[in-house]
Amino acid sequence: MRADDHDQLMNDATTWRKAQADELTVIIDAAAFFFAAKQAMLKAKKSVIIVGWDFDARIKLEPEEKTLEGPNQIGSFLNWLAKHRDDVEVRILKWDAGIMESLSRGETPFYILQWMTHGRVQMKLDHAHPPLAAHHMKILAIDDTVAFCGGIDMTLGRWDTPEHEEGRKGRRSPWRNQLGPWHDATTCISGPAARMIGDLARRRWQKACDEELPPVEGGAAAWPDCLEPDFRDITVGLARTIPAYEDSPQISEIEKLKLQIIQRAKKSLYIESQYFASIAIAKAIATRLQEDDPPEIVIVNPDTAEGWLEAKVMDSARIQMMRRVLDADRHGRFRILYPVNAAGTPIYVHAKIMIADDTILKIGSANLNNRSMGYDTECDVVLEGTDEAARATIARIRNNLLAEHLGASRAEIEASLERSGGSLIAAIREFGDEPPAMKLVPMRELTDQEEALGDSDLADPERPHKLWKSLKGLVGA
Repeated sequence: MRADDHDQLMNDATTWRKAQADELTVIIDAAAFFFAAKQAMLKAKKSVIIVGWDFDARIKLEPEEKTLEGPNQIGSFLNWLAKHRDDVEVRILKWDAGIMESLSRGETPFYILQWMTHGRVQMKLDHAHPPLAAHHMKILAIDDTVAFCGGIDMTLGRWDTPEHEEGRKGRRSPWRNQLGPWHDATTCISGPAARMIGDLARRRWQKACDEELPPVEGGAAAWPDCLEPDFRDITVGLARTIPAYEDSPQISEIEKLKLQIIQRAKKSLYIESQYFASIAIAKAIATRLQEDDPPEIVIVNPDTAEGWLEAKVMDSARIQMMRRVLDADRHGRFRILYPVNAAGTPIYVHAKIMIADDTILKIGSANLNNRSMGYDTECDVVLEGTDEAARATIARIRNNLLAEHLGASRAEIEASLERSGGSLIAAIREFGDEPPAMKLVPMRELTDQEEALGDSDLADPERPHKLWKSLKGLVGA
């Protein structure tokens, strides 16, 4: 890849900053993330900052077998950490609307009230966003030496392993109810890129709390012992979505970055997302599919969105986007699928990943929906494979994801890709429909009500001004 190509992707329009990552690992599924996060926090000397859409003090970091020092429950662990590490301050920034959900689901107010009033563990609510917007970033920054950035919140229902086994013991609620399989992803990053992510977390804290936090000096080398780096000494870009609010301008770096990645894909584009509802993304994919020799584009979604209302709105929008894309797919290069485990149970896909060929890898909090492009706060990390080793690693990460969803080994996936000349669709087809498997999201006709829901900006607005235009239209109707 040419140097100017590298600069073109990570530019002032698509990324906030770039920095060197001494080490970077992609973490698949929350069992590995929770374990690595606790290992890293145990090494903290100065600062732990958790920034999230949600946070549940009751979850256990090792729900099946406790092996690490300190309490297992995250709330008790953070109090213990502040008590046993004299200089460590813990800050938690959580979306303000999420507090009602916390109380309604029975989460004890003990930690919430304690952390919001005093102590070296502080919780603040992020209200620095337009009405009905969500604070959606998912960051854990430790001493400015290590940071986790991706799609996993430290909350109820996220813990799972890549096997996504039916009835897994660790996948239970505080009331011991069995929870369904859940697929997710994040990154662990060290070096200057970790400080960059820490800077973003501090900026968000300042915006939400009107308190300026200084950078951390003299922090610990907090890389988790359980993680082997996927990459070393690689440039990482950090892209954001921040909606226009008060004196803050609209920032849509992630949308521009995603569109460039779609444009840059040559042979294949592999995507995991909770939704497929972004008009801009669907148009860009449709444009690529109309080319004489377009790339294969594979999107992995859950079978349906969570909750009755969200499923009605987001699933209807997905059908509309699918219709647009399938009409443009002249060469049969597009697939949208959902994974099921060995028992045939659909796995909820919450990961937000884009992999173009073996050259570009992006992971973060932003979905393929309109809100993530311009209305909620989001952050994604992106890197490029500029040498043979990095490109091989990007391909390995993609093939591991396919292997997880298809119940195969990576070697089997790689052999299938070799036989098919690199076709992701052929490799997916080769493993058939027997669970675990990836199944086609079915196309169907929408009712008039579903068409209206899919067209509405109320649930999935692109920009703050579009939501208010919709609301005025309803009031005036």
